[in-house]
Amino acid sequence: MSAVLSPSSPAIDLAAVKTRQQAAWSTGNYAVVGTTLQIVGETLCEALDLRSGQRVLDVAAGNGNATLAAARRFSDVTSTDYVGSLLESGQVRALAEGHSIRFREADAESLPFPDASFDVVMSTFGVMFTPDQEKAAGELARVCRPGGKIGLANWTPEGFIGQMFKTIGKYIPPAAGVKSPALWGTKARLEELFGKTAKTIRTASREFTFRYRSPEHFIEVFRTYYGPMNKTYGALDAGKQAAFTRDLLALMERGNRSGDGTLVLPSEYLEVVIERK
Repeated sequence: MSAVLSPSSPAIDLAAVKTRQQAAWSTGNYAVVGTTLQIVGETLCEALDLRSGQRVLDVAAGNGNATLAAARRFSDVTSTDYVGSLLESGQVRALAEGHSIRFREADAESLPFPDASFDVVMSTFGVMFTPDQEKAAGELARVCRPGGKIGLANWTPEGFIGQMFKTIGKYIPPAAGVKSPALWGTKARLEELFGKTAKTIRTASREFTFRYRSPEHFIEVFRTYYGPMNKTYGALDAGKQAAFTRDLLALMERGNRSGDGTLVLPSEYLEVVIERK
C-alpha cells in the first residue's frame, strides 16, 4: 500500500497521475481482457436486484460488461468511461444485441449528471482505480438518488489481481501518496468512503476465475492488451522484464488449481451493495 503523506509532504499532482493512468488504460486493448469478466457484471446486477425501467449508470464501464448486464434486464442504462475507444467497443456490443444504451465519455471524479439522477450507480473493477478516491466515491453517491443503490466489484488486496499490482509496484513504484486501488476491496475503506452517505453497506467475498491456455498465455495476453501490464513491460529493460515475468509466473503457480498445465486461477474480489441514505 502507498505510504500516508505527512503534513509536510508536497501536494500530490492528481491531475498528472490521472493523465498517466488514462494513457495506460488507453494502451493495448482492455476490451480483450474485459470481455472475459462478463460474469461479474451479471452477478453484480443480480446482487443489486435490478428492475426493468430503473435508471442505471455504469461508471468507468470499460467495454460494457455491467452495462450490457443491466440492459439485458431492461433497465435504462447510461455507460461512461474516460477512454473513448472502450466506450466504442461497448457500443458495438450493445448494437449487436439490439440494446438502446447511452454512451458518454466522462471522468468518474467529475460525473456530468445532476444530483440524484440515477436509481442505481455501479462499477466493476473501474472506479477503484481513480487517483482521488474520496472525490470518486462522492460522485457515485451524489448522482444516486436517496434510497437508491451503489453496486461495486473491487479486487481485494489479498486476491490474485491485488497481488499482481503489488508485484507491478516492485518494478514501477506507484505515485507517492496515492492510495492503493485495492483498498476499495476492503470493508474498512468502504466505510471511510461511503459511511456518511450510506444507509447500509453490504459486502460479500466473491471469486472470478481466470482461465487461460497456460500461465505464459495469460502473460502474453495481459502484456499485449492490458494497459498497466503493457506499460510496465515497456518501461523495463530486458533483464528486469525477465525478472518480472518470473515473479508473475511464481504468483500464478501459487494459485493455479488446474493440475493440467492450463491456467485456472481464482482471484478474490469484493461485491458491494450500498443503499443510499
